[in-house]
Amino acid sequence: MVGNIASMCNRNEVGWQKVDWAKKRMKVISIIRKDFKKEKPLEGIRVGMAMHVEAKTAVLVETLMDGGAEVFLTGCNPLSTQDDVVDVIKNMGAHCFAKEGVNEEEYYGSLRKVASHQPNIVIDDGGDLIFVLHNMRIPECKMIFGACEETTTGITRLRAMERDGILSFPVIAVNDALTKHLFDNRYGTGQSAIDGILRATNILLAGKTVVVAGYGWCGRGIASRLSGMGANVVVTEVDEIRALEAVMDGYRVMSMEEASEIGDIFITAAGNRDVIREEHFISMKDGVVIANSGHFNVEVDIESLDRIAVARRVRENVVEYDIGGKKIYLLAEGRLVNLVAGDGHPIEIMDMSFSAQASSVKYIVENHDKLDNRVYMLPGELDRKIAELKLRSMGIKIDRLNSRQVEYLKEWRFGT
Repeated sequence: MVGNIASMCNRNEVGWQKVDWAKKRMKVISIIRKDFKKEKPLEGIRVGMAMHVEAKTAVLVETLMDGGAEVFLTGCNPLSTQDDVVDVIKNMGAHCFAKEGVNEEEYYGSLRKVASHQPNIVIDDGGDLIFVLHNMRIPECKMIFGACEETTTGITRLRAMERDGILSFPVIAVNDALTKHLFDNRYGTGQSAIDGILRATNILLAGKTVVVAGYGWCGRGIASRLSGMGANVVVTEVDEIRALEAVMDGYRVMSMEEASEIGDIFITAAGNRDVIREEHFISMKDGVVIANSGHFNVEVDIESLDRIAVARRVRENVVEYDIGGKKIYLLAEGRLVNLVAGDGHPIEIMDMSFSAQASSVKYIVENHDKLDNRVYMLPGELDRKIAELKLRSMGIKIDRLNSRQVEYLKEWRFGT
């Protein structure tokens, strides 16, 4: 159905090269795509998507289309869309409404366009498309079999909707799959956030004091990679258990009030708003760099920064804020630095995440009549299948339990 991407994208060689590069390195989803192409489990299904529109997403779109789906796609972040990849996706036969640099009205207008095409399945990144579908209160909501959510932030919003009894269809928390958050959030964000910062600034990390706000899986990954590159890592947290874990992992833990006075670089990954506020800006040293790796651009209080400082753009993806002679540098307008200033998570990481997405879509199509309107985990057998395929693609073999070992693990009697 999709055919050879290269032959259809001669008018946009750069976009094709990006997608082809990703496609060759996404070994797990390539196996799923072959099965989809053969079995057509999504025949007649309309899939509405709000994702970061870049090369790896194009491979997911192709997989869904090979499974028989009609795909309607827009961006989940106004600055992360790559227009050359949009051209590739359109040439594949998908309906894509994304464009880089849209304003808020255009952003939500594109989400409404996807919603108006009456999708049966929704794939979301941050929960905005699902929120729009509920807010529009369109009858077509009843045609939705279910949805898949990619991020921690989105899952938090959707669980709140479930709690308030307004979630209108089942949702698979793809983010909570072990093959997603243990790898995507930790190794993916850990590498890609630093990549985005380095692309935007070309600064040295070794010897710098870097403050990581939040010690969830994303914060853990960022702190680990920073430490490996010679940075002195400080962690701020609001959760006692995570703060204690950060201490045991060897990092200094303190409040943002304390950290704001000593940090050279600040990276937010907390999943909440106003993590860095006016009082922190006032306390910061001259020349600090601030980047956000949380989904939405609310973790840094940009409104306050605009009010107390004079801003000017000094590099691509770098805005300088002058507070009475002291300079603060905000990257990527406070949006996801790894996608605005970089290419997002490594290809091999998104291979697993998007394999979980594709597997979730098939699961919902086959089981939606048995699911209630709540947030579900990805079934464990699908999660382990993705891990098995990933190991196979890496040429790694693991041991298997023999029958005696299986029986031993079932036994409770002492000494057996």
